[in-house]
Amino acid sequence: MKKLLLWLTALLAAVGLGIVAPGPASAATSYCGLAWGSQDKAAPEMSSASVTNVRTGQQPCFDRMVVDLNGPVKGYTVRYVPEIIQDGTGFTIPVYGNARLQVVVNAPSYDSNGVTYNPAAKAELSNVAGYQTFRQVVYANSFEGSTSIGLGVRARLPFRVFTLEGPGSGSRLIVDVAHFW
Repeated sequence: MKKLLLWLTALLAAVGLGIVAPGPASAATSYCGLAWGSQDKAAPEMSSASVTNVRTGQQPCFDRMVVDLNGPVKGYTVRYVPEIIQDGTGFTIPVYGNARLQVVVNAPSYDSNGVTYNPAAKAELSNVAGYQTFRQVVYANSFEGSTSIGLGVRARLPFRVFTLEGPGSGSRLIVDVAHFW
């Protein structure tokens, strides 16, 4: 009888501590606390600024692409597309990854003085080897006042888009893509 009570006490203690039957995981909690979606994100205005650079970085929960402008960012469209199309020609640009984000900045890569952004390697704006989510960043052209960039990603994952002022009189368009849902 003492053995039975001892085992029963041990079992109840284990259940109470969550060793035998841990509590259920919450479906409401998203990856890293991110509550982003994968729907289109856009701001319709045109900018008088020009694109000057594109760069990328890695964060613990997402990969980041930054588009630098020499003035305020006014408009953009970021959305998943079946393929990246080169503006002005209609040609398909091959992009690594199982999903593609088309990033259109409503600002040209040129101004009245000439070209403000002319990447040396249009098929690799930034080396994203070793990134968890990004697979390739390509230049899709600057045409009729807008600049297009293709972002190849591992899968259709949640993303967010926002703008930041600076440095100086410039600004930045930020595209963050989560590592997981």
